[in-house]
Amino acid sequence: MNNIINKTMKMNKTATKLKPGMTLIEITVVILVLLTLIAVLFIGANIYKKGANRAACILNIRNIHQAVRADQNLNKKNTSDALVRTVIMGDSEAYIENEPTCPADGGAYGLVGTYPLTGVVAATCTNSGAAGTSGVTDHLPDVNDTQGW
Repeated sequence: MNNIINKTMKMNKTATKLKPGMTLIEITVVILVLLTLIAVLFIGANIYKKGANRAACILNIRNIHQAVRADQNLNKKNTSDALVRTVIMGDSEAYIENEPTCPADGGAYGLVGTYPLTGVVAATCTNSGAAGTSGVTDHLPDVNDTQGW
C-alpha cells in the first residue's frame, strides 16, 4: 500500500512542476515586435503628412493663380502690367480675403512681379526650390500640370 501511495505522490509532483505562462525571452520578443510595428506606423504617418502638406500647398498656389487670372480677365490687364498683392489676397476687397500660408511651416506665398503668361505659375511657396525650414523642396506643381493655368 505504501508503494502505491509513493507512486501517486511522485506523479502529482511532476504534474505540478509544469506551470503555464511565457518565459522572459518570449515576452521580450513580443515587445520587440510591437515596437517595430509602432515605428513603422510613425514613419508611414510622417510620410502621409508630408504628402498632404504638399497637396494643400499646391492647392493654395492654384487658388492664388486663379485669383490672379480672374483679376487679369476682369480688369483687362496685360502680361506686362504690375501685379499688386493686396488686390489678389490679404485684404477685405481682395479675391482671397485671408492670405493663405504654407501648411508645412506657415510661410507666406510670393507673387511674381507682373501678370504671368499662360502656363506660368503666379505664386511660389517659401518651401519651393531650396530646402525650407521644414526640409520640403517640392511645393511647386509639376510643369505638365500647369499648362492650362
